[in-house]
Amino acid sequence: MSEILTPPPLPLLRVEGLCQYFKTPDGRTVHAVESLTFDIKRGSTVGLVGESGSGKTTAGRAILRLLEPTSGKVFFDNTDVLALPPKAMKRYRQKMQIIFQDPFSSLNPRMKVAQIIAEALNTCGFPTGEARKKRIEALLIQVGLQPEHADRYPHEFSGGQRQRIGIARAIAVEPDFIVADESVSALDVSVQAQVLNLLGELQESLGLTLLFIAHDLSVVEYLCDEVIVMYLGRVMERGPCREVYSRPRHPYTQALLSAAPIPDPTKKKQRIVLKGDIPSPISPPSGCVFRTRCPSATDACARNIPQEQQVNDEHWVSCVRLHELNHQG
Repeated sequence: MSEILTPPPLPLLRVEGLCQYFKTPDGRTVHAVESLTFDIKRGSTVGLVGESGSGKTTAGRAILRLLEPTSGKVFFDNTDVLALPPKAMKRYRQKMQIIFQDPFSSLNPRMKVAQIIAEALNTCGFPTGEARKKRIEALLIQVGLQPEHADRYPHEFSGGQRQRIGIARAIAVEPDFIVADESVSALDVSVQAQVLNLLGELQESLGLTLLFIAHDLSVVEYLCDEVIVMYLGRVMERGPCREVYSRPRHPYTQALLSAAPIPDPTKKKQRIVLKGDIPSPISPPSGCVFRTRCPSATDACARNIPQEQQVNDEHWVSCVRLHELNHQG
């Protein structure tokens, strides 16, 4: 009797060929995100990393349709949200939320905390009165604040507390998916650890799926199951954190990891220093966009746009010279 194979579950989020372009006043085109493709399993946390200007935040906002993408598809729970009309999209916004980078400017300074969270509850028709008050108090306790904080204004809180308010607002409508956009980068290191632990606890207790945007590789390694490395709007490498961190295949990933500090002063590693700055997205380099800073670039890298290649299970790399460099290594 033959064994019946069960197909793998569909990812909660699948992004296919997502592009986000902007027009400058003089008519030129900014290539902010180019052909972005990846998926996120339900209940997992995926880190999106890269230098400033690599397109991480733009990608996160385009996925949520806070920006209308130029082209591509975003499947959420097997539904292409980019094809939804406004009324249908409003229902999906309850399932897809965001935690913003700046814990101060993302909160209305003229509104008390209860009003800020109530705005989110209004969008999904949550009951008013005593039930809403109890819901807000429960949310504040859930993120490590006190019920009496509901009657205070944002300026009365520290940066870490304000970010907790932002997290409470994001989970208020019981979403399935959250984009955390550099949500700890503006905080002190000790406070970062507290907020990261909170996100991990909420992800587990609420069954959340997270896209965690960051530039700190150690933070991503601590919190995330998988990592996506972006450069100038394109994916350079993606895969399980343990696999990518232990054996990075793309020269850009190798350079990023070589720059990350090691807490053990007795350990030394060879630093890979990239020359120059990230090119302008208005006129990206031909072929591989990383070639102008890549220590291993050849003429072939200028002629060919690298395609993703699978190197191990769920580990993918976009590099023209991938097999050649791995053979040399």
